[in-house]
Amino acid sequence: MKISFPIMGNSYLAFKQLVKDIGHEPIVAPLPTARTMSLGTMYAPEFACIPFKIMLGTYLEAIEKGAEVIVASGGHGPCRAGYYGVLHQKIIQDLGYDTKIIVFDSIAKTYKEFISKLKWLLKTGQTSWWQFLKAFRPAWAKLKALDEIEILSYHVRPYEINTGETTRVYRKCLQLMDEPITPSDIKEAGEVCVQMLRNIPQDKSRKPLKIGIIGEIYVLIEPFANLDIQATLGEMGVYTERAMHLFHWIKENTKLSRHEKKVIKLAQPYLRQMIGGHGINSIGETVMFAERGFDGVIQLAPFSCIPEIVAKGILPQVSHDQEISVMTIFLDEMMGKAGMQTRLEAFVDLLLQRREHRLAEAL
Repeated sequence: MKISFPIMGNSYLAFKQLVKDIGHEPIVAPLPTARTMSLGTMYAPEFACIPFKIMLGTYLEAIEKGAEVIVASGGHGPCRAGYYGVLHQKIIQDLGYDTKIIVFDSIAKTYKEFISKLKWLLKTGQTSWWQFLKAFRPAWAKLKALDEIEILSYHVRPYEINTGETTRVYRKCLQLMDEPITPSDIKEAGEVCVQMLRNIPQDKSRKPLKIGIIGEIYVLIEPFANLDIQATLGEMGVYTERAMHLFHWIKENTKLSRHEKKVIKLAQPYLRQMIGGHGINSIGETVMFAERGFDGVIQLAPFSCIPEIVAKGILPQVSHDQEISVMTIFLDEMMGKAGMQTRLEAFVDLLLQRREHRLAEAL
């Protein structure tokens, strides 16, 4: 069976391997482009958010390549993401396609349903549970290695002497990580990539601004959706850290991790109940970045995303109490690279002035 999945950062490399190893043919859609967005916008409801539109465009491009089944993740709480799969399925059917969408919600919340859907995938691929466990291990290792390499690239970029070199090396790393199959091969390729990134000439005397990136998970992770904000800031000489990466997010949705508990606890003085999506995370992570001495925080939110709109209404108070500057960027299909660049430059200038003012006060 030909199976596809959403494009979300670099995770497609791990999912591609897993689908193949459980007996199916992986169909990897093209990385999102203006055409992807155009397709999604054409057929999506007008006020659907940007993740919905990009994912729909990606599914249609995967169907063009022959995808028979699309496997996606769901959402929880009062967030529209939980209905994406249903609406995507209806739109695809209305367009005359027979492609089936299978949505996996959190195993911790829908255990029986999760296992039932997984059984179907394994049965159609003529794969036993033992074979699945053997296939899952290298895919999990690859996903973890991909996240570690990406994180390292963001740490190196603000110190690079030759602007753009980290991006070029990182692209080579993705090509290297697409080849290994066994856990040992994946580990070796990951170590090679780490060394390649560390070997980039750097000026460690720099003291870059530190900005935390928070918000809705899809626009945080997919660079096409956020106009590659972390690479852009890095090449402006800013050190960035993202609140979520897919490997850690999957772990936290399997069980409530220590980190997730801490985030919720830090958010409680401002928000005491779950509001769906990652709204409560945006509050807690802002407090966490402030406690770690970051200069500022950028909230990335899909236009019309209710959980992030609620969080945005609370963040000014968090910003005041924690003495950390916060900027919100709402993303939709109309946002362009030039507009993003202008806003980032203005925010960075503001943070630099604030840093200089604090230093002057300390003297």
